[in-house]
Amino acid sequence: MADCIRVPLLLLLMCILSSVHPTRGENTFVSKHAAKAEIPQNPGGGPLAAVANPAAAAEKIPGAGASVLRKRNTGWKLAEEAVCRDDLTRLCPKHSWSNNLAVLECLQDRKEDSEIATECNHLLWNYKLNLTTDPKFESVAVEVCKSTISEIKECAAEELGKGYLMSCLVDHRGNISDYHCKQYVTKMTSIIFSDFHLICGFMDSCHDDINSLRCGSISTGEKDVHSQGEVIACLEKGLVREAEEQPGAHPIKDDCKKAIMRVAELSSDDFHLDRYLFFACRDDRERFCENTLAGEGRVYKCLFNHKFEEAMSERCREALTTRQKLIAQDYKVSYSLARACKADLRKNRCSADSMPRAREARLSYLLLCLESAVHRGRPVSGECQGEMMDYRRMLMEDFSLSPEIVLHCRTEIEGHCSGLHRKGRTLHCLLRVGRGDMGAIDIMCQQALQTLIQEADPGADYRIDRALNEACESVIQTACKHIRNGDPMILSCLMEHLYTEKMVEDCEHRLLELQYFIARDWKLDPILYRKCQGDAARLCYTQGWNETNENAIPSGAVFSCLYRHAYRSVEQGRRPFTEAPGAEIDTVALTLSRDCKVEVQRILHQRALDVKLDPELQRQCMADLGKWCSEKTEAGQELECLQDHLENLAVGCRDVVGNLTALESEDIQIDALLMRACEPVIQTYCHEVADNQIDTGELMDCLVQNKHQKEMNEKCAVGVTHFQLIQIKDFRFSYKFKTACKEDVLKLCPNIKKKVDVVICLSTTVRNDTLQDAKEQRVSVKCRKQLRVEEVEMSEDIRLDPELYDSCKTDITKWCQTVTFGNAKVIECLKENKRQLTQRCHQRIFKLQEDEMVDPELDYQLMKVCKHMIRRFCTESEGKNILQCLKQNKNSELMDPKCKLMITRRQITQNSDYRLNPVLRKACKADIPKFCQPILTKAMADSELEGQVISCLKLKYADQRLSTDCEDQIRIILQEAALDYRLDPQLHMHCTQEISRLCAEEAAAQEQTGQVEECLKVNLLKLKQDGCKKEVLNLLKESKADIFVDPVLHTACALDIKHQCAAIPPGKGRQMSCLMEALQDKRVRLQPECKKRLQDRIDMWSYAAKVAPAEGFSDLAMQVMTSPSKNYILTVIGAAVTLLFLMGLLCGRFTRRVTQELKDR
Repeated sequence: MADCIRVPLLLLLMCILSSVHPTRGENTFVSKHAAKAEIPQNPGGGPLAAVANPAAAAEKIPGAGASVLRKRNTGWKLAEEAVCRDDLTRLCPKHSWSNNLAVLECLQDRKEDSEIATECNHLLWNYKLNLTTDPKFESVAVEVCKSTISEIKECAAEELGKGYLMSCLVDHRGNISDYHCKQYVTKMTSIIFSDFHLICGFMDSCHDDINSLRCGSISTGEKDVHSQGEVIACLEKGLVREAEEQPGAHPIKDDCKKAIMRVAELSSDDFHLDRYLFFACRDDRERFCENTLAGEGRVYKCLFNHKFEEAMSERCREALTTRQKLIAQDYKVSYSLARACKADLRKNRCSADSMPRAREARLSYLLLCLESAVHRGRPVSGECQGEMMDYRRMLMEDFSLSPEIVLHCRTEIEGHCSGLHRKGRTLHCLLRVGRGDMGAIDIMCQQALQTLIQEADPGADYRIDRALNEACESVIQTACKHIRNGDPMILSCLMEHLYTEKMVEDCEHRLLELQYFIARDWKLDPILYRKCQGDAARLCYTQGWNETNENAIPSGAVFSCLYRHAYRSVEQGRRPFTEAPGAEIDTVALTLSRDCKVEVQRILHQRALDVKLDPELQRQCMADLGKWCSEKTEAGQELECLQDHLENLAVGCRDVVGNLTALESEDIQIDALLMRACEPVIQTYCHEVADNQIDTGELMDCLVQNKHQKEMNEKCAVGVTHFQLIQIKDFRFSYKFKTACKEDVLKLCPNIKKKVDVVICLSTTVRNDTLQDAKEQRVSVKCRKQLRVEEVEMSEDIRLDPELYDSCKTDITKWCQTVTFGNAKVIECLKENKRQLTQRCHQRIFKLQEDEMVDPELDYQLMKVCKHMIRRFCTESEGKNILQCLKQNKNSELMDPKCKLMITRRQITQNSDYRLNPVLRKACKADIPKFCQPILTKAMADSELEGQVISCLKLKYADQRLSTDCEDQIRIILQEAALDYRLDPQLHMHCTQEISRLCAEEAAAQEQTGQVEECLKVNLLKLKQDGCKKEVLNLLKESKADIFVDPVLHTACALDIKHQCAAIPPGKGRQMSCLMEALQDKRVRLQPECKKRLQDRIDMWSYAAKVAPAEGFSDLAMQVMTSPSKNYILTVIGAAVTLLFLMGLLCGRFTRRVTQELKDR
C-alpha cells in the first residue's frame, strides 16, 4: 500500500498530453514491452487484494477461471477470451486484436453499458486492476523511458522498486520528448482513469462520502466500468453544492475533497480521462469539435466555447458546467491555464507560502494576481493572457461558476432573472438589479457581483462580456471602428456615444449595467489605473491592484480623491498637510500628472451621463432621488432635478451635488449631454476655448455669450440657461466668479452663500465706494471685472434674479405670457407694461431701471441692440456714459434704426422720473427740493413721479430761475422732447386722446421731428381736455424761453437767426426777443416762413395769456418780459410806479404835520 500512496500525490502536479489513438506499429512497440508485466503477481498486498486474486475472480465469473489461468502465459491476448469475443468482433477493428491495450481502449470507450457483456466488462476491469497494481510496470518504464529518465534528474534519482518512478514520469510528462515513452505513460493514465477503484487511494479517502451522497456502489463488480465515472461525477457535484452552500448539501471530508480535485486535475489534459464527461459529450464533441485534436485540454476548451449553443445536449452542458466550477475552485483543473501561466505565477509571486492552499488555488486568485501584474505593466506572456481571457469570458458567460453569486444572489435570481441562464444574460440581469433598476438588492449579492467584475475585468477587453459584445457589435462597427478590436478604449468610445443616434437600446442597457460596477472601483478602468496608479499612491495612499490594506482608502473613494486633486490647487484654497509648521509646500507634488488629469476628466464626462455611474452621488442621494426626481427618467434629468432641488436635499446629498456642480462650472465638458447639444455653437464660436480649456470655465462663458446665436438649438439653450439658474444658488458654482472674488467675499460678504446675494453685496460695496469717492476701492480689481460680467449675465434672463422673478411671477403670467425667457425679453415686456404691474413688481422693475440708468452696461437689451453703434460712436466713452453718448448720436445718419428706437425708449424711461436720469439728478440736486418739494411731498413712497418733477423744472427753466448745471440739463431734455412728444411724459399722458383725434397722421410718422407738438399748438383752440390744453400752453411758455425748444420755429428761422441774431447767445429767451424785435422793425426783412411762424407764435401767446393767466408774480413777470409789447408795458408800469411815489411823498408830509399839531394840543 505504501507504494501507491505517493503516486497520486505526485500526480497532482502532472500535465497530461493528448490521448492519441496509436497506430498499429506504435501499439506493437508499447504492447511488446507491456507484455512483460502482463502476468501480475499480487500475493495479497495492495488495494483490492481479494479482487486481484484470479481465483476469487473465477469464483465470481463462471467460465472465467480458464481465462485467468491462461493469462499467466506470456502470450495471453484479450481477444482470445470467449466472454469478450462477440463484443470484440462487433465493435473493434481486426487489426487491433493482437494488441491488448488497443482492445482495452476500444472496448472501454463504448457509449452505452448494454453494448458490452457484463462478463466481458468485469474481465476488462480485472485486467486493468492487475496492470495498475503490478510493480513490474516499473521495470517496463525503465526500459521504454530509459533516455527520458536520464534526462529528467528528478526521475533518475527515484529509488526503484517502490513505484515512485512511474509517478515521477507522469509528473514530468510535459517534458518527455521520447515519443514511445510518452505513449506508454499516456496509456497507463487512460487505464487508471477508467474507474475510480483503480486510482490509488481514492477509495480510502471517499468511501464514506460515496455512501453518504449515495453516489453508487463501492463494491467491485457490482457496477461495470462505464458506471464508475458517474460516481466521480456525483462526488464532484456534491463538492460544488457544498461550495455554493445549497440547501441539503452534504459536507465532504477534506481528504475526499483533495482526492476529487486530484482526479479532476489528472484528467485535465484529455477529456477521455473524465469518463462521465466523455460519455456525456461524445456526440457533442463530434458535432462541435470534430477537427480539434485531443490532448492539452483542447477538447475541453472547444466544448466550453460551444456550451451555450442550441445544439449542445443538456447532459453535456451540465457536465461541462460542473468541470468549470471545479476549475473555479482550483485553476489546475484546467491543464492549458496551469501550463500557460505556470512561469508567470511564479514570476509574479502569486503563490504565497503563508496563504491557504484553497485560496491560492482558486481561479479568482490567479486571475486577480495576474491581472494586477498586467495593470502594473509587468510582463505576462501572451499565451497566459490568452488563457486568462478565455476564463474571464467563461466567468462572465455563466454566473453559476461563481459560488458566491449562486449563494448570495439566489433570491434575486429566482425573483428577477430565472430562465436567462445562457450567454451571460442572467449575470447582466443581476447587474441590472444591482443598479437598482428592478428593486432592492441584498448587500452580499452586490458585493459578490462587484467581486466577479473585478475577477473577470471586462473593462480591459469588452469581448470578455459576451452579452455586451453581441448587443454593441453594430455600434462598435460604426462609431468605434477606428479603435483596435479589444482595446480598452472601446468601452470609453461606447460611453461617448451613449444617448446618441448611433447607440442602440440593447447596447445602452448592457453598457450601463456593466459601467455601474466598473465605476465603483477605479482599478477596473485599465486606462485610468495605468495613468493614475502613481498619483493615487502618492496622493491618496492607495493599495495595489489586488492588495488589501486596512489603512488604505476604499477603492470606491480613490476616484473622488483623484478628482479633488485634479480640480483643486493650492492657489484655489486647498490647504495641504505639511509635516512641520513653516514647511515648504511642494505644489507640484500635490497635483495630478497631465495624463492622469486627462483620464479623470474622461471619467467625469462619462459619469455625468447617468447619476448611477457616480457611486457617491447615488449613495448619498438615493432617498432624495426617490422623493424629488422619481418621474425624471430621461438621460441627464436626474442630476438636473437634484440641482433644481438643491436647497431641499439632505446634507450629504447637497454636498455631493454641490461639489459636482462646482466641478461642472470649472469644466462644463463634464456635462457630456450638454456638450453634444451645443456642438454647433462650440464649433462656430467656442472651438478655441473648447480645444485649449484648462480649468478656467471659459467654455461656459462663451456659450452664455453666444446663447442667442442662430446656431444655438433649443436643447443647448435650455442646458446653458439651466446651468446659469443653478449657478445663482451658490457663488461657488460659478468658477470664474469664485476664483476672482473668493477673498473679497470672505472679507466683505461673510456668511452669504447665494450668488445673487453675493453679487448684490459686492456691487453695493463698489457703488458706495464710488459715490463716496473713496481713496481705495474695497473690492479688488479682478473681482470688479468679474462682478460686471455676472451682473450683465443676470440681466439677460429675469430668472437669474430670483427676487425680481418671484416678485413679478403673476405679472409675467398676466402681461408677458407669450414672451419667451432670455434676451431680457420678459424684463422688457414688464417695463413696457410698468403702469399695470402690481406694486411689488413695479417697485422691483423701477429699482432695476434705476440701476441700469446709472450703469447702462447692465441694460442687456440696449447693449445687445446697439452693440455695433456703441463700437462706432462710443468706443472712447466710459461704461456709465454709453447711453449719454448714444443719445448725442441718435440723429446721426449712420445710426441704426433699431438702436435709435431703443435709445428713444430709454429716453422716455429717463424722462418719466428724474431719479432715472442720474446726470439730471446730480445737476439739479439743489433745485429739485427748492422748487418742486410739494410734488415730492405729495408723492407716495416707492411710486413713480410720471415726469412731474421734470415738468416742474421745465417751468422754472422758462422763468430762468434754475442753476446753471440744472438749466443745461433741462435745456437738453426740452430740446429732445420738442422733437418727440413721447419724451414728455405729462404731455403724452394727458394728450393721448387729443393726439389720436387731431394729430393721428403726425403721430404715425416713422420719424418724429416735432410735428405732433406743432399740431397740438396749431389746434390749441380745438383741445377739449383741460390737462392737455395746459400742457400745450406750457410748451408755448417754454418755447419763449428758448427757440431751440420750438424745433419748427427754429428750423423756419435758422437763416434769420444766423443773420440777425448771430452775436446773441442762446438761452433765456434772448434769441427769441431778437427775432421779435426784428419782426417789429420794418427795416428788417425776415424769411416768409419765419415771419409766418413768428406771427403764429404771437397769436398763440396772446391766446395763452387769456386762457392761462399768471398764477403768480413770477409768471406775470415772465409774461411781461416775453411779451412783444414789453417796452410799452414796462413804460406804463414805470410811469405808474413814479406817480405812486410822488403821491406818497405828498401824502406823507400832510399826515406828519397833522400828527405834530395833535401832539401840541
